[in-house]
Amino acid sequence: MPWTADEMARRVAEDITDGWVVTVGIGLPLRVLSYLRDRRVWAHSENGILGIGPQPPAGQEDPDIVNAGKEFATIVRGGAFMDSSVSFALIRGGRLDLAVVGAYQVS
Repeated sequence: MPWTADEMARRVAEDITDGWVVTVGIGLPLRVLSYLRDRRVWAHSENGILGIGPQPPAGQEDPDIVNAGKEFATIVRGGAFMDSSVSFALIRGGRLDLAVVGAYQVS
């Protein structure tokens, strides 16, 4: 039987180590954040947020904080905002421990 999206996200999260800096792409990769709550991982969203957290509970959304998939998000304590050129320099400059991307982001 094929895995569900949540099963895949949970499995990816199991391989992420405390202290890593991980970029998460749009779509299924964003679900990985929901399974990292007990670990200290710096999640990066390519729209310019380092320290992005999971979606907030209903009713607690901040319209100024969204992930690259345009979904409401949270920011962990110590998180930072940057412009897109710095964000992509972080990705291309080898500053990440892991990139979790969807099928459309792989060439």
